[in-house]
Amino acid sequence: MSLLLFDSGIGGLTVLREARVLMPSQRFVYVADDAAFPFGDWPEDELRAHILDLFAGLIETHNPDIVIIACNTASTLVLDDLRKAFPSTPFVGTVPAIKPAAERTRSGLVSVLATPGTVKREYTRSLIRSYASQCHVRLVGSRDLARLAEAHIRGQAIADDDVLAEIAPCFVEEKDGRRTDIVVLACTHYPFLANVFRRLAPWPVDWLDPAEAIARRAMSLLDDDAKNVEEGEDLAIFTTGKPDFAVQRLMAGFGLKLA
Repeated sequence: MSLLLFDSGIGGLTVLREARVLMPSQRFVYVADDAAFPFGDWPEDELRAHILDLFAGLIETHNPDIVIIACNTASTLVLDDLRKAFPSTPFVGTVPAIKPAAERTRSGLVSVLATPGTVKREYTRSLIRSYASQCHVRLVGSRDLARLAEAHIRGQAIADDDVLAEIAPCFVEEKDGRRTDIVVLACTHYPFLANVFRRLAPWPVDWLDPAEAIARRAMSLLDDDAKNVEEGEDLAIFTTGKPDFAVQRLMAGFGLKLA
């Protein structure tokens, strides 16, 4: 019995970190589909088929109590398909935190920083229509930020100018003096760069990270028996096989044993 977290790379560790705090007795299996990274480069139909095929094996092998799709791009594309394909397995998705952003903003100017795939999804636009119709929501699709975050997590140097070029469109200033005051981090890789964002931002904003809310939702779905389970080691599975040494060290730091 376990909780399985799935992402295209190592960004989902931001969710694992919060899940561990809330559910310390649970066993976790972290699956990084690094062979397919980045998901945003895939045609939608091919990515949908790929993820469904991959999960057929993951569900059979690990029989998780709950699956957390710790990836906005995958969740907005294939979450409903996964629930239909595996109806006995609860799935918790990761979708842009537009509703809490709309509730918290004072200026009414909110930006959603995401991958191009998440930005173009109808799912994302329906969230805006449902929960943020009174706000001005700017969708900012970044092609390179997830890669930069992966490099940063691995300990590689990244240029401030490269990061700033990706986040600069998030900042809007109106003639009446109103400014963007919330940026939704709609990719689980991005919180690893939060300190860099704060340092480079032209003015302070609330960088909204949904990781804790995702973990709380997963915890709410556990039944009483599952909450007391303590068995086995926490695993990390990479679809390419073994990752490089920097990532191996990172996984060890998160208490994950490479499968």
